[in-house]
Amino acid sequence: MTYEDVLSFCEEQDVRFIRLSYFDIYGRQKNVSVLPTELKRAFTEGISFDASAIDGFLDEVHSDLFLFPDPNTMSILPWRSMDGSVIRMYCDIQYPDGTPFERDVRYILRKAVKKAKEKGITINFGSEFEFYLFKQDENGNNTFVPLDQGGYMDIAPLDKGENIRREICLTLSEMGIDPEVSHHEMGPGQNEIDFRYSQALQAADNAATFKWVVEALANMQGLVADFSPKPIEDAPGNGMHINMSVQSHEELLMPFMAGILHHIEEMTLFLNPSKDSYKRMGKDKAPSFISWSYQNRNQLIRIPATHSSNRMELRSPDCSCNIYLAYALLIYAGLEGIEKNMIPDPCTDVVSVDTKRLPQSLKEAKLIASNASWLKKILGNDIVDIYVG
Repeated sequence: MTYEDVLSFCEEQDVRFIRLSYFDIYGRQKNVSVLPTELKRAFTEGISFDASAIDGFLDEVHSDLFLFPDPNTMSILPWRSMDGSVIRMYCDIQYPDGTPFERDVRYILRKAVKKAKEKGITINFGSEFEFYLFKQDENGNNTFVPLDQGGYMDIAPLDKGENIRREICLTLSEMGIDPEVSHHEMGPGQNEIDFRYSQALQAADNAATFKWVVEALANMQGLVADFSPKPIEDAPGNGMHINMSVQSHEELLMPFMAGILHHIEEMTLFLNPSKDSYKRMGKDKAPSFISWSYQNRNQLIRIPATHSSNRMELRSPDCSCNIYLAYALLIYAGLEGIEKNMIPDPCTDVVSVDTKRLPQSLKEAKLIASNASWLKKILGNDIVDIYVG
């Protein structure tokens, strides 16, 4: 899609409002809104913003950055008033001279995808998202009272979230994003929605859109959608399992996986960046050891029972991560495994005393990342330092 296509769409669909969205270094979505009269300028000149006001971007001396909409991400927002439609596009971030902003997380993922493409490799991603639905109080705040007391794959009346899950899935479908499955999860008020494979940048954009849609629709129903890793102390945590495949190259999956296993300790800070991330580890099928297996859901990586063996599932990440950085790091780690023809340790269903563990706390993850030259080479010292704090 070109920007001319977007301009034509806005005329034909009576678009009255345009949201230009981007992401900070932690993956939090930001946006500025413009009227259709400003859209051509946005595409040709960019829309400036004060980068010094965004955590992890620029200082106050050199603070001007520009947003350039990516026309391929245009989506109408079905839940907004149809008395004049609203669309949203994700943006690329540039310096005033047109140079890409090196801390633009979509740009970082683009570079990883480009490196893989130069080697004739395409990595596809499909993630599984878990979240709780809690009731709001009269001020719209989270009460942490679950919507229901249902369990894994329960149905109504135990499952009180089926209507909102259906609304989420149908809304996403209207936006061009088709979920694969949705169901009640193990925890009270806990839900899961999974997505089919797509190429890395599209998969990350879809994931960001998904979280936004879930939170917006839940709020409209008087609920809070909570994606945090461990919202209830004695209930299962929320994971974000990442499925990956090496397109058309089944023989490369094992070295790709070996590269990820080799670098997983260094990456953990970026896959599990919150203190609560580590309350989830090692409980309710969330892994704590660096191991892999066929089908076993207690391992860090599993090869699922599917019609194709060209698929692996990484089970440690959670939704507090910046999915753009997560996908980028996984691509770089996997490519190293392919380049060096790495071989993973033998698969296991039972860990031993010799099995290495994932970092067990945020403090440990930060210490490992602070000494990881591989991370700094890929992301740059600044981004690593920001996360280490």
